[in-house]
Parts: sequence; structure tokens; C-alpha cells
Amino acid sequence: MYTRRNWIISVGAAGAAALLPAAQGSDWPQFRGPDRNGISKETGLLRKWPASGPKVLWSVPVTEGYAAAAIVAGRVYHHDYDEPKSEWCVNCRSLADGKLIWQFREAREIRPNHAITRTIPAVDGRFVCSLDPKAVLHCLDVKTGKQIWRKSLVTEYKTTIPSWYNGQCPLQEADRLIVATGGDAIMAALDKATGKELWRTPNPGQYAMSHSSVMPAVLGGVRQYLYGTLKGPLAVSAKDGKLLWEFGRKFNVAVAPSPIAVDDERVFMTASYDAGSVMVRVRRSGDVFKAEPVFDMKLNEWNSEVHTPIVHNGHMFAVGKKKRGLFTCLSFDGKEVWTTEGKASFGLGSFLLADGMFFVLDGDTGKLRLIEASTTGYNELAAAQVLAGQEVWSPMALSDGRLVLRDLTKMVCLDVRG
Repeated sequence: MYTRRNWIISVGAAGAAALLPAAQGSDWPQFRGPDRNGISKETGLLRKWPASGPKVLWSVPVTEGYAAAAIVAGRVYHHDYDEPKSEWCVNCRSLADGKLIWQFREAREIRPNHAITRTIPAVDGRFVCSLDPKAVLHCLDVKTGKQIWRKSLVTEYKTTIPSWYNGQCPLQEADRLIVATGGDAIMAALDKATGKELWRTPNPGQYAMSHSSVMPAVLGGVRQYLYGTLKGPLAVSAKDGKLLWEFGRKFNVAVAPSPIAVDDERVFMTASYDAGSVMVRVRRSGDVFKAEPVFDMKLNEWNSEVHTPIVHNGHMFAVGKKKRGLFTCLSFDGKEVWTTEGKASFGLGSFLLADGMFFVLDGDTGKLRLIEASTTGYNELAAAQVLAGQEVWSPMALSDGRLVLRDLTKMVCLDVRG
């Protein structure tokens, strides 16, 4: 498709012979962290900040976008775009000082369309797996950035690129990569080392690729992958890709948050443009699964527009609305336990849970707040202006006491260690 060849800029210790260590508990190796739930396992973090906020360890310029970081073994991996050269990039940086270690580039014409860059690569001790804005999947060597294999979902699955480009982050497991393709398949599992297809889920219902990312779950004792579409949530078998269940429920224009299993039988899905939210109960009878509604929050009720809720202590937490931008604690029956109304608003900002505290970013201004992870009420522990608005919508990443976050023009690393 592109005449310009792929190429690598090597600017650091990229030629080290040994493999990097496998992902540790403090790493943030993919979208929503090590367990894909938005929760960090780190402890001993600061519970109060000075008036100036946490110490800024480094700051680097980035092209307009929302592409957030994965962090593995002291390295930060993120997407970027070189507008003058029309080249899409995967960057590897040092977590300690932000210096570039290697950079992969490929020619790609991408016009600003609600910014340019999106998504988070999936990284382990061997591979960097990255789905670019035009639905091309790349697997790179984690040490050097050299491309191992490349697969265009448009070419191989007849994928239609969603409005505002691809927003899906690939799901990695020990030996495989899971992507929702749309087109000729709902979903496919690929061997991480080779890109070879392990299975695909047929798509007679013509589900299109959304901005939602695939989420792992165990329902009815069966491992499965959840996916959110404009026609509602569905799940396929992790073993062989068989479609296990689907729940018909219309969502409007775009689906960005991912469906989540809140326990071993209930799945929650929410989306933007006043689409509301739905909780379904998934029950198994032999080999047959059936999804039935528990509750449905329609127009003008609560929904999260961009980010996937976090489940904690039998509750869900997210920036959402009845009124836009309120950080909210919801019970599993869909009732608001508390919100930040009259105290703080967060636009379409992101959030992360660590050490009993939520880091919540104001998507309009770049102000970061530290909020106690309470199921009884709002308790703000600290606040600081760390980035500049507008559209500070990117997710955050936390590793080794270092919080990596960005706005439209720069990425920063904050020291939040106690």
C-alpha cells in the first residue's frame, strides 16, 4: 500500500543481546494495566502533594493526540506521528529520563480528526504489538524496534476503519494477541511470534469494528473475550473463538468504553452520545449461554463517554454523567452512591486506581486530583495542575512510582512515590 519502506531509528542501547525481563507486577504493559482492569498493584504512594504537585521527572513533546503509554522493565512505549514527514511512529523511551531508545516509523497519511494518535501498544519481554490509526497491526522486537510481522486488517479481514480512526488497543496474553476486526470476522486470535491466525469468529451479523477494546472475562466458568459494538455487547470463547452470546442493544454513533465483567455472571457496557448503559446477566446451561438484562439506563441517565469504568469493592467508578464530567461511584444495580457534583468536574478525563486512591485527570484543564477509593463518599486527598487543557483525554500509566500522562502536545512523567 505504501511505497516508502519501513525503517528504524536506533538512538540508544537497542542492541543489547539479552531479552528484557518479562512483565512484572509493577509494569503497565497494555491498555488498562497488567490485569486490563485499570488498577495498579503498586503501594506506598504519596497521599499528599506539595502545592506545586508531584515532581516532574521529565517532559517530552508529542504530536496532537491521545496515544498513551505502556511501561515494561523501565521502558515507556507509545505511539506518535511526524506530521511534516507523514510518518506514524512507535517510540521506546527510558522511564528514568524520557530519552528516546528506539523509534519505528512507517509512512502513513493521517489527517487530524479529533487529533491524530490513539491507542496503547501491548508489550511483553519480547514483543511490542501495536494497532495503528488505520487498522494495521505491527509486531516489533522489544529490544530494537525492528518489525517482526505486519498485518493490515483492512486487507485481510475487510475491516472498515471507524470514524475518528482506530481506537482499539490489542489484548495480549502469553502466546497470543486478540483483536476485534469487523468485516469478515468479529474477532481473531493471532500467534504473537508469527502473526499466524489461530482462530477467527465468523461475522454473519456484520458487526463493525468499534473503538472498544477486547476484554477478558470468566463467565459460567468459561474463559471468554468481551467486545462492545454499536449493536450491543457480545462474547466469544477464548479456546476457539466460537460466538458464545450476544445481547441486542442499540448504542449511538460510537462505542469507546469496553464492556467489563463485574463478577462471574454480570457484564456492564456503557457508551457515549447519551446512549446510556446496560447491565446483563450471562447464564450458562450446558454449552449454551444466554444474556438477559438486569437494568438499562437509557437517555439522560448515567453513561461514561470515553473511558471504561473501574470495578472496586463491589462498585463501579468512572467519569460520566447524568451531568457531564462527574466522577461517580455506582452500585452494581446502577444507583449513584456519590458523585463529585459541586466539588469537581473532569470533562472526558481519565482515571486510574492504585494504593486505595484514584488518580483522576480533568480532561478540560489538565488538573490532576487524588481521590480516596471510598464507596461511601467523596474525599479529595490532593490536587495539582500538571498539564494544560484542552482535550486531556488520554489514559494514564503507572510503574515503579512513576505516573506517565499526556495532553495534546506533551507527555510528562511524575514521581508519585511515597
